[in-house]
Amino acid sequence: MKFCGVAGLALALAACGGEAPKQEEAATEPPETLAAGLYEVSAEVTALASTDNTTPATKLKQGDKQVVKACVGEGGKPEPALLAEEGDKCEVKNSYIRYGRMSAQMSCTRDGAQGLVMPAMAGSYGDGTFEGDINTLTYFSADGDYRMTRKVTAKRVGDCPAGGAESAKAS
Repeated sequence: MKFCGVAGLALALAACGGEAPKQEEAATEPPETLAAGLYEVSAEVTALASTDNTTPATKLKQGDKQVVKACVGEGGKPEPALLAEEGDKCEVKNSYIRYGRMSAQMSCTRDGAQGLVMPAMAGSYGDGTFEGDINTLTYFSADGDYRMTRKVTAKRVGDCPAGGAESAKAS
């Protein structure tokens, strides 16, 4: 009998609760793909370490900051300059840029170094912006191999010039 009284009291209190709590507004869905256009990318070297106990074969040092401009093509395809170290010749080998998630792997060569520079980015994007980390590993045939992490943020600053990002550098 005591149980019925307690259960009845609990039911009565629950009924007096007033309005049901409002559900959070649905989060804004990210665009299906990264918007095409000219992007300004700010990067900071947050980690740099030798992987072969020699001086890393890069001009960058931990704490260095850089700003580059590069284009994203139709369908969200980034130019390699968005992720590469300055002067490297790169091609995007693999990428997934959909529904707010951004992942891209590249293979690069560098003048004066035999071997490969392999940057890979993992991050997220929104409406005309992206951010993430670029982790780079090198595989040189001589000394200088390193592992580096750069934190990047980017914003769309306009349309790509007719000549691509190279034209933007001149302005």
